[in-house]
Amino acid sequence: MVELIAGGVYYIDGKLCDASSIPAEASSFEEGRKKTIAYGILKNHNLSGNMSDLKIRFDAMASHDITYVNIIQTARASGLTRFPMPYVLTNCHNSLCAVGGTINEDDHVFGLSAAKKYGGIFVPAHQSVIHSYMREEFAGCGRMILGSDSHTRYGALGTLAIGEGGPELVKQLLNRTYDISLPPVVAVYLEGKPKNGVGPHDVILAIIGAVFKNGFVKNKILEFVGPGVENLPIDFRNCVDTMTTETTCLSSIWATDDKTREYYEIHGRPGDYKTLEPGKGAYYDSAIKVDLSSVECMIALPCHPSNTVTIRELNADPYKVLKDFEIDLTSKITKDGQVAADQAVIAGCAGGAFSNLCAAADALRGKTVGADAFALSVYPASQPVFSALLKNGLMSELVTAGATIRTAFCGPCFGAGDVPANEGFSIRHTTRNFPNREGSKPKEDQSASVGLMDARSIAVTTANGGIIKGADTADVEFREYDYYYDNSAYVSRVYNGWGNPEQGTALKYGPNIKDWPEFSPLGVDLLLFAASVIDDPVTTTDELIPSGETSSFRSNPMRLAEFTLSRKDPGYVARAKAAVSEPIPDYVEKAIESIKSGSEPQIGSVICANRPGDGSAREQAASCQRVLGGMANIAVDYATKRYRSNLINWGMLPFTGDISGIKTGMWLFVPGIREALITEAPDIKAYLINENSVSELTLTMPKVTDEERDIILSGCLINYYRT
Repeated sequence: MVELIAGGVYYIDGKLCDASSIPAEASSFEEGRKKTIAYGILKNHNLSGNMSDLKIRFDAMASHDITYVNIIQTARASGLTRFPMPYVLTNCHNSLCAVGGTINEDDHVFGLSAAKKYGGIFVPAHQSVIHSYMREEFAGCGRMILGSDSHTRYGALGTLAIGEGGPELVKQLLNRTYDISLPPVVAVYLEGKPKNGVGPHDVILAIIGAVFKNGFVKNKILEFVGPGVENLPIDFRNCVDTMTTETTCLSSIWATDDKTREYYEIHGRPGDYKTLEPGKGAYYDSAIKVDLSSVECMIALPCHPSNTVTIRELNADPYKVLKDFEIDLTSKITKDGQVAADQAVIAGCAGGAFSNLCAAADALRGKTVGADAFALSVYPASQPVFSALLKNGLMSELVTAGATIRTAFCGPCFGAGDVPANEGFSIRHTTRNFPNREGSKPKEDQSASVGLMDARSIAVTTANGGIIKGADTADVEFREYDYYYDNSAYVSRVYNGWGNPEQGTALKYGPNIKDWPEFSPLGVDLLLFAASVIDDPVTTTDELIPSGETSSFRSNPMRLAEFTLSRKDPGYVARAKAAVSEPIPDYVEKAIESIKSGSEPQIGSVICANRPGDGSAREQAASCQRVLGGMANIAVDYATKRYRSNLINWGMLPFTGDISGIKTGMWLFVPGIREALITEAPDIKAYLINENSVSELTLTMPKVTDEERDIILSGCLINYYRT
């Protein structure tokens, strides 16, 4: 299904060519790189004049309601006067305002007041998930969009979009730039045509399974090309594209064609289309070949989208496939050797698209969900999608079959909607199946898990009584339906203040919306308490700061910080607080005195992990540590650029090094850290202090930009902009 080509390739006349010799069309590797679609878009948005070190200004930005309050608060504290570009505030994460009293809706009231004051666009709750709105209303060929959600991907519409932590959006609001080295570009070469029943989730899960664990595309741009592109409808492309985040790539872009043109025409924006295709002799640093005709229906088993297996293989020997999981999935194997799910959900930016729900209706036509425990919930991604399903009569098909229809909401993607019963196994066409993303709390004996599947296979499984079945084995005619885009709901409900700020408007603060605490600049010497050492191969942002139950406290830094590592290491918060509030032990003072006489170091805590930061772009994974006195992370590697950027923007040192000798409760003394950062010292000497010993440890900090260095020295982004 998927073939990885590690070496460079050229793209000539619709084919990948070996890079062992430079073709006449390219003249050199460097010239070939300039012919990629990605290079051209980056060049048009780069203000540095140097394509090796980019300084990007975006065309528009988007945030949802568990990120925009902190972003605006940070920008306001740093001197914000008005939004300098279209900034869309959507309300699709913190939408269930029944939990936590009034404090969730207070965020929405604040968001609307900010849109009025600074000239923004406010999309009320239940109107659209963030990415559906941005596709429908803001994507454009050749544009760049920045979002504070990791699944900010609009490449199938010719838009290079990037998901980052909130501080990167703050920089744009303050007329600064997004600074990054020119990223490598990977060709995703599509050929063939998907067979009946195979959907976008099947295609992208096959790719994720091939590239995630080996880091093949980490922090790179995926460029989708090849003859197979034209065989995919735009909705199909969009749903593949949004899931590229799970490969750990930086962004994605697709060649455009008449189907892309038609999309913009349907949405009343024909002028936003232009042809994008690589130049003849475009050079790619590596490639992924995908034979669409050989892709089978897939399932990603708990607890990561890369834990992929074909449904055929699962059903052929379920005990072999399921026996080694920490979660007891073998309990889901029936007496006759089939695998049963307890619940199904089709939702969000990946699942709730028009074509997915049409396919679900096709599979359920004349069948039912059934009157037993198994249930199916469907979340159209936007009101225009809902409207189109109504006009085509397909919503009636779903309702008649027994599906429960919800509004546009991202909750099932992060554990805040359709929480299954204890020990339940939920199959979902959503973005992630990380631990606890289904709302479970194992430490409180509430356990559940999620498998990711395409909407087509979910619907076929539903019609099969919850027994997992691939849609490529079902006798279903999946039809194509005309899509009618009617944005009347947006015209009626969306506040559009772009370009017309009402600066006299007062921001409306609820009692749970709090300012950031003060953060100190980086000291001369640093003493770090190892408040948590995590041995897992990968640590997700969900484990660093849980989603779901924390939504009510996203706008209150101190309250939210109490949840830091609550699922992974419940003792962390108390240890981190004690490190900065209680006297340091005598043996630590003596060790410091022997290393550097007279030193009174700045004291903070540190988290050590092998590969932290996979998953969400949410800045709170870093800021919560900082609020508790965190000053650094030490990692073997960082799972994503965006998590490392979040650490830097909150004034934390993103060290790398060997963590094997560090145990929770130890202290690390880093003398001369401020000078080492200023002078760009390649190696930073630290001392690991135990009660009975002191040993040397070498830390490194891969290259930071001048601005990043100054942010860390200042103590955080807010301090940096105040000076």
